[in-house]
Amino acid sequence: MNSKKQVLKYIICDWLMATIAWGTFFIYRKGKLDQSDFILKEILHDPKLHAGLLAIPFFWFCLYLLQGQYSNVFRKSRLKETGQTFLITFFGVITIFFTLLLNDYRPSYNTYYKSISTLFLIHFTLTAVSRFTITSRLAYKIHNRIIGFNTLIIGSDKKAVQIYNELEKMPKSMGHKILGFITTNEDEKNPPLLKLIPHLGHSIDLRKIITDLKIEEVIIAIESNEQEKTKSLIAELENSNICIKTIPDVRDILLGSVKMNSILGAALIELSSDAMPEWQKSTKRLFDLSFSSLVLLLGLPLYMGIAIAVRLGSKGPIFFTQERIGLHGKPFQIIKFRTMIVDAEKNGPALSKSNDPRITKTGLFLRKSRLDEFPQFWNVLRGDMSVVGPRPERKFFIDQITQKAPHYHHLQRVKPGITSWGQVKYGYAENVDQMIDRLKFDLIYMENRSLLVDFKIIIHTILIVIQSRGK
Repeated sequence: MNSKKQVLKYIICDWLMATIAWGTFFIYRKGKLDQSDFILKEILHDPKLHAGLLAIPFFWFCLYLLQGQYSNVFRKSRLKETGQTFLITFFGVITIFFTLLLNDYRPSYNTYYKSISTLFLIHFTLTAVSRFTITSRLAYKIHNRIIGFNTLIIGSDKKAVQIYNELEKMPKSMGHKILGFITTNEDEKNPPLLKLIPHLGHSIDLRKIITDLKIEEVIIAIESNEQEKTKSLIAELENSNICIKTIPDVRDILLGSVKMNSILGAALIELSSDAMPEWQKSTKRLFDLSFSSLVLLLGLPLYMGIAIAVRLGSKGPIFFTQERIGLHGKPFQIIKFRTMIVDAEKNGPALSKSNDPRITKTGLFLRKSRLDEFPQFWNVLRGDMSVVGPRPERKFFIDQITQKAPHYHHLQRVKPGITSWGQVKYGYAENVDQMIDRLKFDLIYMENRSLLVDFKIIIHTILIVIQSRGK
């Protein structure tokens, strides 16, 4: 589905409603609250009105963007969205009041209360009604199967047949546009689900099928005695930007894993490993951009000194680039100050270790102080990385890690980082086993991601840089 077009609808609608709300409030404020002669023509030509009609809608747009109002637009809940609009409007109106309206001369505090309540009422009503209308039209199309999410069922036996029949017989669709199913057993012939939908292949072809058919949702519906297969399938799907759902058993229900997203929906568990709210994600990206820009700008004299030291320390380029695997398995070129001799890996990929003869004297200092990592702030500005996140690895080593720890793919659901809890607690890994040991710290970080945790990691990283005690 065309999410960009739908997002544009919300943006245009929000901008228009904010413009109308501020214009209406400005006229009311000048004509009623100021107790002046009401001359509409003069008010409409007021430069302050024109400035407000440009600045105020932009303010609201930034606020909605920070709160994640333009993400995942096809899966919105109208009730939840109305509640979020109420809270955002309250916060926004209070901000506008203290920055723009507080300095207005008023004969009594009651006039201030009228200003706040009137602006809140106008803005919330217009925005909430318009958003509710757009979301309702979208919900109508989903419920009536006019649009839907390309869905793949993994499984072919009793559970798969049961969930397919349940989804298809629902009077209001949940948005699943089921294209077919795949089996987990290559030797399986004539599975029961084959009578209902096409058989698209086997689990070994999962990634290719997802890419070719542009799958947006996967429902894992294999039998209860195949729990190990379920774990491996989830591990394989975790670094894909798709919605993963499973059929709950009694244990899941008793443990409280089954959450209701829709009163009329089927009983499915939506697997979500993202502990960070949308507003924190937006704030994190803004922090990444501002912090990286500041570090690159203020550190320019230091980087020039490092560049000279690298060049004088050994023959070769100042910078070192290498392909790493990032968000959702997408490769990118990471950049660092060079700390090793040229052709350090002429015999194949190899991790650095203690007393590694390939590391130059300058490189040893840069590694201990982590100064070799500073060019990666350019990767952050490009959007390949974040300041804080699991360290990106090469595909060569990822393939070895996933043989022993398939849950490594869990880390690829977020952008890799310049620093991480694993890097702070463990440091550089010298072999695959140490990479797996460090993995547990990054997994714990994934389950506890927040801006506060990120700031703590940054502070510890700064201390490591100052004290030059990096491993």
